Amino acid sequence: MHQFKLISLSLVFMFGFTVSATSADQTLLNQSWSQWRGPQRNGTLSGTTLPDSLSEQSLKLRWELPLSPGYSGPIVTADRVFVTETVNEETEVVRALDRQTGKELWKQSWPGAISVPFFAKANGDWIRATPAFDGERLYVAGIRDVLVCLDAASGSILWRLDFVEQLKSSLPSFGFASSPLVTDEAVYVQAGGGFCKVNKLTGEVIWRVLEDGGGMFGSAFSSPCLAELDGVLQILVQTRTTLAGVDPESGQVFWEQKIPAFRGMNILTPAVVNNTVFTSSYGGRSFLFDITRNDGKWQVKELWSNAIQGYMSSPIILDGYIYLHLKNQRFTCLDLKTGKAFWTTAPYGKYWSMVTDGQKILALDQKGELLLIKASPKKFDLLDQRKVADDSWAYLAVSGKDLLIRDLKQLSVYQAESDSPKN
Repeated sequence: MHQFKLISLSLVFMFGFTVSATSADQTLLNQSWSQWRGPQRNGTLSGTTLPDSLSEQSLKLRWELPLSPGYSGPIVTADRVFVTETVNEETEVVRALDRQTGKELWKQSWPGAISVPFFAKANGDWIRATPAFDGERLYVAGIRDVLVCLDAASGSILWRLDFVEQLKSSLPSFGFASSPLVTDEAVYVQAGGGFCKVNKLTGEVIWRVLEDGGGMFGSAFSSPCLAELDGVLQILVQTRTTLAGVDPESGQVFWEQKIPAFRGMNILTPAVVNNTVFTSSYGGRSFLFDITRNDGKWQVKELWSNAIQGYMSSPIILDGYIYLHLKNQRFTCLDLKTGKAFWTTAPYGKYWSMVTDGQKILALDQKGELLLIKASPKKFDLLDQRKVADDSWAYLAVSGKDLLIRDLKQLSVYQAESDSPKN
C-alpha cells in the first residue's frame, strides 16, 4: 500500500533460540532495538515475553560500563550497542560497544554543549535525543541542533548537518530533544525550528514544515512516529503547540490540532489506536481525537478530554486501556473510550520509560527502580521491583534476553535466565 517502512533490524540469535523457518524472519525483526521506544516506536515488544520476576536469579547483571552524563537511550544490534554521552560539558561522544562484553569497538566525538535555561538546569546540559539505526548508519542528534550520520561499522562521520547554520534557525534553548525517525527512505527530525525530512545518504534537507522559529518557545520535545490514519500513512508530529499528520513524501500537513500546554511542554510521544490519537500535556489536559477523511478533507474530532496531565513519559496502550505516568509522578490507568481513570498510584519518580509484551509492563522509574507490572484495569498490580540505577532518564531497551539500562553514570546490561524472556 505504501513504500515507507520503519527500519526494524534483523538480529542474529545469540542464545540458541529455535524458531520455525516460516516465522524466523519476522522473529529476527522483532528482536531489534533500533530507535526511540523500540522498532515500532511505541514500547511494544513482539516475540519476547517479559520475565515473571526481577530477582537476581531471573535477571543477572552481565556487564556495566561507566559513562559521562546523557539522556539518550541505548541502540542494540546483533553484536553491538551504541551509547552517547557528554564529556566535561563540552564534547559529545558516541561509543560502539561489544554486546557480549561491553568492550569499546570505536569512539567518535565532536564539540557539543549548551547551557539550558535556569528552570531546566536540574535536567542537565547534556545530550538528550536517542539515536536511530538503519542497519548500516547511525543517526545521532547533537544538543546544538546538529544531526550526525556515522558509519556503524567504523564510527567514521559520513555527513554532518548543522540546522542552525544551514537553515538560519535559532539555537534550541533546551537542545535537540526530539529523537530522529528513520525509515527506509529518509530521516525525519524536529529540528531547525520545524519538522524536516532529510536525505539519509547525503544529509540534504528535502523539506521543512510546521515551522516554529526554534529558540525558547519553538524547538519540539516530542518524537515523531509513523501512523496509518483512515488508511493513509502519515507521520504523527507533536510540536510545542500542535498535533499534526504530515505526508512522509511531500511534507503536506494533512491536519492540525492545537494542544495547550504550559510553556509549550508537549513532550510525550502520542499514541495511535486505529483512527484515534491519544496525547497529554504538562499544564494542559489529556485528549483522545478521532482522525478521519471525508471527500478528501481531513477532520479532527475530540472524543473526550479530562484534566489529567501527562509530562515526559510516553503512554502504553493495551486492550483498550491507557497506562500513563503523570506530571504529579503518579501512574494511572484510563479507559481509552471514555478517559475515565480506573486507578491511580501514589507518587514515584519524575519519569518512566516503559515496554510491554501485551500482558505485563516493565517500567524504569527515574529514581532507578525497575518495576514489573501486570497490565490490568482492575488494580495496580506490582509483580516485582528492583533497584537497578540511581538516576535514569534514558529509555530502557529490551532485545532478546538482554535488558539495557542507561543511567547518568553508566550503562548496565542484564541477561534474563531460562525462566525469563522467551522467544
